[in-house]
Amino acid sequence: MHIHNVRGQLFGAAERVLLRDGPDALTSRAVTEEANCAKGVLHRHFTDFDAFLAELILDRVRGIEDRTTALRAAAGTGSVVDNLADALRDLFGPITVAIVALVTFRDGLRARLREAGLPGIPLAVQGTAMIAAYITAERELGRLADDADIDTLAPTLVGAGHLLFADRASAPPQTAAVRKMVTTVIAGALRPPQS
Repeated sequence: MHIHNVRGQLFGAAERVLLRDGPDALTSRAVTEEANCAKGVLHRHFTDFDAFLAELILDRVRGIEDRTTALRAAAGTGSVVDNLADALRDLFGPITVAIVALVTFRDGLRARLREAGLPGIPLAVQGTAMIAAYITAERELGRLADDADIDTLAPTLVGAGHLLFADRASAPPQTAAVRKMVTTVIAGALRPPQS
């Protein structure tokens, strides 16, 4: 039987296993069983399981790059705090938090990601670049101070955001908690609205 969009089905299956059972349960067998296909299907499309996982993460990285364009375009609209809080809530959805745990869990995967040009913790690194692009645009528009330190603010927002969302067993943090964190981090750089 021919399977349409094999990569998409396998990626979706991997995400379901990862969310339901955690990184230690994510195996090629678990993925193919979840996708309801033969184990050989995965290995026909990817050299090994770490190559599959690296492609899954690269696919998610491309999604962040797409969201960067939209977030940067939002500069100058709405409130800076709300825009950042929404971006962090979107960035740290359950699958991103689970993938960060997966990258930490698998040495071979980290090696593959470095080979693919993704050092550090992918998704967090790209999320930091996304936030940096947005707050740079807001600084250029005068909604953040001219001396706002983008290189400190962006990783601080992403790091604090990850800590808020990192507990995979509990419900995500309330919007008010995310807004409070963002407000605290950018308080010194945020200019009052012009009337």
